[in-house]
Amino acid sequence: MIPIQCDCILLDIEGTTSSISFVYDKMFPFVRENLHHFLTANWNDEELTQAVKQIASDAKLSDWPDRSLPPAEQQNAVAAEVIRQMDSDIKATGLKMLQGQIWKSGFDSGELQAHIYEDVKPAIESWKSLGKDISIYSSGSVQAQLLFFGHTIQGDLLSHFSAHYDTKIGSKKEVGSYDFIANQMGVDPEKILFISDIVAELEAAAAAGFQVLLSLRPGNAKVSEPLDQMAIGSFAEIAVS
Repeated sequence: MIPIQCDCILLDIEGTTSSISFVYDKMFPFVRENLHHFLTANWNDEELTQAVKQIASDAKLSDWPDRSLPPAEQQNAVAAEVIRQMDSDIKATGLKMLQGQIWKSGFDSGELQAHIYEDVKPAIESWKSLGKDISIYSSGSVQAQLLFFGHTIQGDLLSHFSAHYDTKIGSKKEVGSYDFIANQMGVDPEKILFISDIVAELEAAAAAGFQVLLSLRPGNAKVSEPLDQMAIGSFAEIAVS
């Protein structure tokens, strides 16, 4: 067991609370498989219209899609741009907006249920009972985080979390992002524990004064030895006080 004294716990998602494979093998393919149907069914919805406008802005496309074309051709143009951005791993605001809308449809229908490691729910319940504040910091949008933890295979876990942060506050590999979070929490950095599977993120958090633990889940990227961070394979290995 690794003893940790802290007031707040900040968690990454992919590779920490949930498997990386769920996001890449389930969530992203769900967008691709349902993209055309979603665009057709929701083409006149204001929320989708705003996402399409943002996609055009992100890609610096003017007067796009061409509204003089039939709706089906406009939708094909949007779908092609979305697939292009996904194939290029572009993390653009408009793309994230549209992905979030499609994921919401999947979570609401029950077609999607977020994977959570078995040790996560008991651990966060225990930490919560000890009076610890638990928050999430992920590259996925706050909207996606709320959908994710509201529809897990272990039920709705949203009530366990005090706050959600995404990369709108800054890169997860920048010290300033963790300075911002500590300031938002109103807690001394050394009283915050951050758990992630990405060493560069942990190094940034440690430089900001956070306590850090490296998550070594099955399927995570291999980390070269020696490790500067303490490592865990399960939240059950942490003794929080």
